[in-house]
Amino acid sequence: MKRTRALSCLITMLLIAAADSTEETVMRLEMSHRDTLFPTSSHRVEDIISEDQKRHSLISQKRKTNGGGAKLPLRSGSDYGAAQYFADVRVGTPAKMFRVVVDTGSELTWVNCRFRGKGRGREKKRRVFRAEESSSFRQVGCLTQTCKVDLMNLFSLSNCPTPSTPCSYDYRYADGSAAQGVFAKETFTVGLTNGRVARLHGLLIGCSSSFNGDSFQGADGVLGLALSDYSFTSKATNLFGGKFSYCLVDHRSHENVSSYLTFGSTNKTTTTRTTPLDLNLIPPFYAVNIIGISLGDDMLDIPMQVWDATSGGGTILDSGTSLTLLAEAAYRPVVSELEGYLVGLKRVKPEGVPIEYCFDVSSGFNESKLPQLMFHFKGGARFEPHRRSYVVDAAHGVKCLGFVSAGAPATNVVGNIMQQNYVWEFDVVASSLSFAPSTCL
Repeated sequence: MKRTRALSCLITMLLIAAADSTEETVMRLEMSHRDTLFPTSSHRVEDIISEDQKRHSLISQKRKTNGGGAKLPLRSGSDYGAAQYFADVRVGTPAKMFRVVVDTGSELTWVNCRFRGKGRGREKKRRVFRAEESSSFRQVGCLTQTCKVDLMNLFSLSNCPTPSTPCSYDYRYADGSAAQGVFAKETFTVGLTNGRVARLHGLLIGCSSSFNGDSFQGADGVLGLALSDYSFTSKATNLFGGKFSYCLVDHRSHENVSSYLTFGSTNKTTTTRTTPLDLNLIPPFYAVNIIGISLGDDMLDIPMQVWDATSGGGTILDSGTSLTLLAEAAYRPVVSELEGYLVGLKRVKPEGVPIEYCFDVSSGFNESKLPQLMFHFKGGARFEPHRRSYVVDAAHGVKCLGFVSAGAPATNVVGNIMQQNYVWEFDVVASSLSFAPSTCL
């Protein structure tokens, strides 16, 4: 009898979870003989209702997308004096357009915002999201589990004077940039690959009333694509097949030259290479297993510890970093070997350019004489960046080696210039990275 009653209780619980739960993974409910559906004070009614609504929204949106993909216009920030790539996103109801930095190294998506009269307005010609004008804007309360527990890793602040106070943040970036504001849930409108549009409800967004740093030059905010439960990637990949991809046009391109940031599958070609993504190695970043760098036919003498994340090394791909950062033990062999092919060019130090090796090429430069740089991945895949991606234009008549020493020990970062004119597909379900050369047009 006890076993029958336990089985009956378990079936009932599963039916409730399947119908009402809004978690993207199955929730385990532990029920005891109590008179209330909400047995502990740590689970407030507001939290449970929020989770239910989130899952229902996810189910509804999956049905509307019919297995298709989504795409966002993507372009270089060169015309704005930014060494970043921008995507256009539509936020709120009615939807408003914003130009945001595409950042695979950031978990938080945020826009320049005014909430309850606080914000920067149209400072420096930035567009501003006025929260009170959006019917889908829902602030995250400071007493919710979302704020007190889930968002602690996103720098949520502990001050909570009243239950109606919104959950606030002070988000800091590795380069010293920062954004401050309040968390909310909002609706994003995206174009689909079939020509239609879809509305993605309940995405976490930062309403930033204050921000500073060179990373945001020319931008209205940031699109956080790091792998996190609360990033844009998490929501979009759940809806569109567990994959996203981008193709970065030449970083010097004008604003009218664009490609796409796509959520969903892309077409593979005979030149596509695939290597594992280690999503748990250096979270929330996209880590890859590089085991060496070669120039031409010569494998460079780089200690294996440089590539070992368990020893403070390892490598990530990051669309939000411009140049490629290498641990000193990898940086020195790479730049020293490349410098040997630039004999005869005058070494210069352009003002405001934080790169060690720069050269005067005003009298001419034939990049085809440079050896092919190649990153070797565990498993045999090889990435051969274009020569203009590692000998980069720094000023008129000046080219520099596109590397910066990250010190030691250090995480190696393959930046966006090195990635340009390649299609990169991140499969977060299969934990794989596919890439192939492309014009991105």
